[in-house]
Amino acid sequence: MISKTGIHALQALAALAQLSNGAYAGAADLADTTGAPRNYLGKLLKALSRAGLVESQKGRGGGFRLAKDPARITLLDVMEPAARVTRWTGCFMGRPTCSNESPCVLHDRWRTARDAYFQFLKATTVADLATQFIPNSRRREEK
Repeated sequence: MISKTGIHALQALAALAQLSNGAYAGAADLADTTGAPRNYLGKLLKALSRAGLVESQKGRGGGFRLAKDPARITLLDVMEPAARVTRWTGCFMGRPTCSNESPCVLHDRWRTARDAYFQFLKATTVADLATQFIPNSRRREEK
């Protein structure tokens, strides 16, 4: 249920959460840390910056850092600009008129699964991820 874009965004923010206070990490370093393609991750970080999740600074010593405490950034905050997960509120079967009053055959089951997924995204934070995040370079060494 999580797209590659979502995974890259979550890993990048988990890596940023592990930085010392005030430190920045470059997009290339984050790409190496997460295993994401460099250009792709740079564009993704810019989108996360526009969403207010990361700050960027150009020049020597610049890069990206979290814009707020990782305990205050939910996975839904990250996944929405990265993968537009709230678009999943529509009908699973694509019906324009599906609702509780006029449900499709999958309406109740889809609503239950979707609501559980959204609750998980709302209840889990970047700080939760950062406690277990292993950078890509260390993952290769452990194999």
